[in-house]
Amino acid sequence: MTDVAISVRDVVRDYRRPRTSLTKPGSVVHALRGVSFDVARGQRFGIVGESGCGKSTLLRIIAGLDQPTSGSVQVGGVEISRLPERRLRFLRAQLQLVFQDPMGSLDPRMRVRDIIAEPLVAQGHRDNISRVHELLDAVGLQPEAADRFPHQFSGGQRQRISIARALAPDPRILVADEPVSALDVSVRAQVLNLLDELVQRLSLTLVFVSHDLSVVRHVCDTVAVMSRGEIVEMGPIGDVYDTPAHPYSRQLVAAAPRLQAALAGRTAAVLAAETLAARALSSNASSRNAVSRNAADSDPKPTPPTPEQTTPPPKDAP
Repeated sequence: MTDVAISVRDVVRDYRRPRTSLTKPGSVVHALRGVSFDVARGQRFGIVGESGCGKSTLLRIIAGLDQPTSGSVQVGGVEISRLPERRLRFLRAQLQLVFQDPMGSLDPRMRVRDIIAEPLVAQGHRDNISRVHELLDAVGLQPEAADRFPHQFSGGQRQRISIARALAPDPRILVADEPVSALDVSVRAQVLNLLDELVQRLSLTLVFVSHDLSVVRHVCDTVAVMSRGEIVEMGPIGDVYDTPAHPYSRQLVAAAPRLQAALAGRTAAVLAAETLAARALSSNASSRNAVSRNAADSDPKPTPPTPEQTTPPPKDAP
């Protein structure tokens, strides 16, 4: 039986808006609507969807930073959805997060060595400088970087520092929430390759969230497509990318930019419109062909004419 690292069952998360009337309560926002999936130990699981579909809310619940309205979340076989913060110490050592904006997630008043060592200090470890240098080397930074501040680094380097901090307590699960969306295109590939190498070398379980299906394809082997708080399609990344079954998945694939078309000056929006139009035209043509075939099959076959109908009339007939 496959060892399950994360198990999510029928998770619902509702938020109530502020009251705007003295007699009526605020309306309810359904952020998650019965989400269920399993992540096997060592698996690279991607979650993809547009902004506002519930991806980040789901990650917060998995990380124990929020509680579901209903449903169950287990990490390493332990139910965490109803545990208070004081009993989640084991989860902080086992699961770590990499956030979207590295500058927003790094304290600008702390030096890099203190930022990376912060999870170790929280868990009572001492003499952390050797571990800090080891992690800096693992993410491709020089040991001298430990004495500098976050604002002295580029965006890609700050994200490497965030990854080093997440790896400090030696977690088994790494959760990345849009880790490359704030980076330049030229830097994204470097950070993705770094994550791919670290996950493989350290035998980590990766949960990777993005709105870009092509980015998820680079580092994940399984993907779940989310829309409006629900998982509409899930499966191997190659199957979902090459032959998407759900209309929303097809839209995501169509919106992904192609290199040759981009070099020709066409934007992702234009490419998406062209792809969807072509598919709609193909679908309509297939439907018309099917209707024509059905109509031909349903029409009665003409009966052959009788001899009386085929015999010409006599010449002297009036």
